[in-house]
Amino acid sequence: MNETEAKIIEVLNKIKPFLNNDGGDVEFVKFEDGVCYVKLTGACAGCMFADMTIQNTVEELLLAEVPEVIAVENVTEA
Repeated sequence: MNETEAKIIEVLNKIKPFLNNDGGDVEFVKFEDGVCYVKLTGACAGCMFADMTIQNTVEELLLAEVPEVIAVENVTEA
């Protein structure tokens, strides 16, 4: 794991408690070419607000706190 991935996981760990409260979670998948790939699990995986969670929470925080991240992609299987 490199330094950028460690920072990404640190930020995701800040988000996890909020998702856990609703029965969901977020997992780091990989970081490649400036894009962070994440997977929503639990209740978040099938939630109709999943894309909003990725854009308004996960992506917003990662872009603000990890300069190397230029985008976040949700790889959750529907």
